[in-house]
Amino acid sequence: MFNKILIANRGEIACRVMKTARKMGIPTVAIYSDADKHALHVQMADEAIHIGPPPANQSYIVIDKVMEAIRASGAKAVHPGYGFLSENAKFAEALAAEGVAFVGPPVGAIEAMGDKITSKKIAQEAEVSTVPGYMGLIEDADEAVKISNQIGYPVMIKASAGGGGKGMRIAWTDEEAREGFQSSKNEAASSFGDDRIFIEKFVTQPRHIEIQVLCDQHGNGVYLGERECSIQRRNQKVVEEAPSPFLDEETRRAMGEQAVALAKAVGYASAGTVEFIVDGEKNFYFLEMNTRLQVEHPVTELITGVDLVEQMIRVAAGEPLSITQDDVKLTGWAIENRLYAEDPYRNFLPSIGRLTRYRPPLEIAAGPLLANGKWQGDAPAGEIAVRNDTGVFEGGEISMYYDPMIAKLCTWAPTRAEAIEAMRNALDAFEVEGIGHNLPFLAAVMDHPRFTSGNITTAFIAEEYPDGFAGVTPDQKTVERLAAVAAHLKILKEERAAQISGAMANHKRRVDPDWVAFIGKEAVPVHVEHADGGTDVRLADGTTLRVVSDWTLGDTVFSGTVGGAPMIVKTEFIRGGARLRYRGADLKVVVRTPRQAELAALMPEKLPPDTSKLLLCPMPGLIVKVDVEVGQEVQEGQALCTVEAMKMENILRAERKGVVAKVNAGPGDSLAVDDVIMEFE
Repeated sequence: MFNKILIANRGEIACRVMKTARKMGIPTVAIYSDADKHALHVQMADEAIHIGPPPANQSYIVIDKVMEAIRASGAKAVHPGYGFLSENAKFAEALAAEGVAFVGPPVGAIEAMGDKITSKKIAQEAEVSTVPGYMGLIEDADEAVKISNQIGYPVMIKASAGGGGKGMRIAWTDEEAREGFQSSKNEAASSFGDDRIFIEKFVTQPRHIEIQVLCDQHGNGVYLGERECSIQRRNQKVVEEAPSPFLDEETRRAMGEQAVALAKAVGYASAGTVEFIVDGEKNFYFLEMNTRLQVEHPVTELITGVDLVEQMIRVAAGEPLSITQDDVKLTGWAIENRLYAEDPYRNFLPSIGRLTRYRPPLEIAAGPLLANGKWQGDAPAGEIAVRNDTGVFEGGEISMYYDPMIAKLCTWAPTRAEAIEAMRNALDAFEVEGIGHNLPFLAAVMDHPRFTSGNITTAFIAEEYPDGFAGVTPDQKTVERLAAVAAHLKILKEERAAQISGAMANHKRRVDPDWVAFIGKEAVPVHVEHADGGTDVRLADGTTLRVVSDWTLGDTVFSGTVGGAPMIVKTEFIRGGARLRYRGADLKVVVRTPRQAELAALMPEKLPPDTSKLLLCPMPGLIVKVDVEVGQEVQEGQALCTVEAMKMENILRAERKGVVAKVNAGPGDSLAVDDVIMEFE
């Protein structure tokens, strides 16, 4: 086995690899940029080596710098994680020349499958079903429009060397094809150093389902089931699960066998993923093969018991696979939610800053296990697992230089419904403060009837949230339960105040039992009686909800039962009341006496400032291009400027017809959130 492994990556995937290496007794080496000097992966490693400035193209993806670090460390193996150099054939060649093992596939497989155009040609030759498209290189926007018309709209414009949703656009018209081609080309050049673009037919009502394969250097290969990755935003996966709620065993087997056959055709050895697009009739088409470990690999590990990172290391060391296809059994259900540093209320735009609070839910180990490569049986009924793969910590910084993913929260349970419920509770308990994040949106998806039914496609987010995410409005039952929680918190606070000084200790202040709880703008009259062991909250219709919890003043999470049902609510006392967050709803709650409620109703409502004539920068970023000038008349939907943040280009458009009065920023300017880019008459 290897003397030590250098992880040529950062963040959560570097930490993930280190956990398995440590379990195997293999020392690890981290590399880091200036921005990652205090990062978690640096702290976890046995040794760490600095490789340059924050931008990835000056540090993490500079092969010469990584090779220098490898030589300095003396490591005889390198795990590339995903992204960065993970699918870079030149890097794999450099390692081979140095006599260092690449914990990944052979160079030939990377070259054959890592390039989307080449991989599709090979798949066609191997008689794998592929999506119609133009596999040749496209020189300019005019040719892109011509090819798009020949294929027929809608089309998908993709970067040949792309991944992670970057360099990818869907076009429904000539104008969108022209614009999408240029944006994809720019993003591809910036992210991958390769601006080649190809176009294929966009399959309507598609599901994105991928097969995990595992092959060794001795000609053995297995598939470890599938992952459903259809919940996507801007072609970036957000929620993944295994297995898929859509596939039957026959389709699963057919996809798996094709995936393994394709891997063997290119001499693949390591963990890899063959991605398919599946239509409503269960017809599947090859999209691409990712010659690396996937972001969403934990859900496969949770339903199979196979540690994919360990298998990659053993394969790289020349060991044969210890499992056969007959050993692979899919048990239970696993779901992964990607927690991103992005503001769902601002169209999911990136957010950066310091994590002033970062408290993930308690991790619980459970689920199927393999020992010595052999199946050990089912997990006990009712058991759940919670897993959080992360690369950040409380007090750490979310940098503008890298991908905005904070963590991957996973749950496992014997059934899909139980796994979803476990995820709901885990999301409710997850505390993140200091930056914008998508926890409310993830919670909303977990409760969405279409998701819970399994009736999803890659258009789910676009169809269900066409105007963006505006938060969750709780139903009446939830409002009443939140009112009971608010009343419970209020009475505990009041009783604490009544005993705050020795002078008052002998005359305990009477706490009024009749209140009105305002949940958002909805008023819920309650009668409260508190005694040891709980609080009885009686609603106007006579229903009594008993609240039981060990919550005390200062706790930021309420965990207990309300009306006999479990409930986890994030709590925070704020000026004038409290803030409660539950299942995606973020509510200001005020508990008043009936008289206070009457007086509050007479108070005028403060209106927010009018920004309708301003174009505000929606996230910290760099102005790439300004498309208009002072005095120009613009139409609704017209592109005004392009802002780049976290390696993604965002085109800001006019919300209505108007005339540009002033332009305050130009190409190359760095802006903060809500900086005024331009003003209108």
